[in-house]
Amino acid sequence: MLLLAVALYAGCTGQKADDVYVVGWEHYGDNRTGRVAKLWKNSKIASLTRKNTHDAVALSVYLSDNDIYIAGYDIVSFNMFARLWKNGVAQKLNITSNFSEASSVYVSDNDVYVAGRDGNVATVWKNGMPERLTDGTYSASAQSVFVSGNDVYVVGRERNAQGNNVATLWKNGTVQKLTDGIFEAKAFSVFVMDDNVYVAGYEYNAQGRTVAKLWENGKAQILHTDELNNSSALSVYVSGNDVYVSGQKRYVATLWKNGTAESLSYGTNESEAWSVFVSGNDVYVAGCERNDQGIYIAKLWKNGEAINLTDGKNGDAKAFSVFVK
Repeated sequence: MLLLAVALYAGCTGQKADDVYVVGWEHYGDNRTGRVAKLWKNSKIASLTRKNTHDAVALSVYLSDNDIYIAGYDIVSFNMFARLWKNGVAQKLNITSNFSEASSVYVSDNDVYVAGRDGNVATVWKNGMPERLTDGTYSASAQSVFVSGNDVYVVGRERNAQGNNVATLWKNGTVQKLTDGIFEAKAFSVFVMDDNVYVAGYEYNAQGRTVAKLWENGKAQILHTDELNNSSALSVYVSGNDVYVSGQKRYVATLWKNGTAESLSYGTNESEAWSVFVSGNDVYVAGCERNDQGIYIAKLWKNGEAINLTDGKNGDAKAFSVFVK
């Protein structure tokens, strides 16, 4: 593994502006087939893995004190392995299969929680040790973890007997189905505020399109009502009385505030908004947008203003998670 540069931590003391951490991946080389897990701090890039060794993807970032935790996965010899990095160094996750993924990381009281999948089993690791959320009868995965007090909330999806994914919430391992399983559905993000549980995801409609949804305490709100165009809710963040959801509407990166949509991209190229984080009066969104050459550019939006994290010279890149300190 390539350790993060010492300079990454320079200037972390004293009064200063927000430090903005974004993780994702970027292609490398002329063949544009390999992926390197990436961390951007204030738009400056560091690599978590070496190019020309294996593919790697970073999906989630969390800051605790001065430690940077990143969840993702490596692909080695056609096998996929869940990974957790702490300050750039890979940590031990107890996994049992050759197909696993770490989708989300959360730190609470020095305990590190990672949500993902181990084989077909939705799993949450606490300090590297797994808790199986499903029994493996049907394929399942966990996409997001949030800790509030003594309660651990995890969301994701599990297939039913009819073969449809059901958007699912687990609280301390106890399951709650958010959808009835008639149509395909997935939950991507969970946030808890004042004992209210917010979940972002999507569900297919009768026309075969995905519909962006926000569940509050299990009750669904449809964020996009155009039945003939796809939409998806990928991340939720609550600040005060405001609920922010990022995702995609008609293939355009979108931010909803209290149900009202704002497009983050105004061109004709496809874009995605994978993660939202609120710090004071500033709203940060991480995602990507295709350029005119058809290459995905990793992006960060601050209060709607776009910042390019990559230039497309190495090929596609995507940003999946943002955390502000």
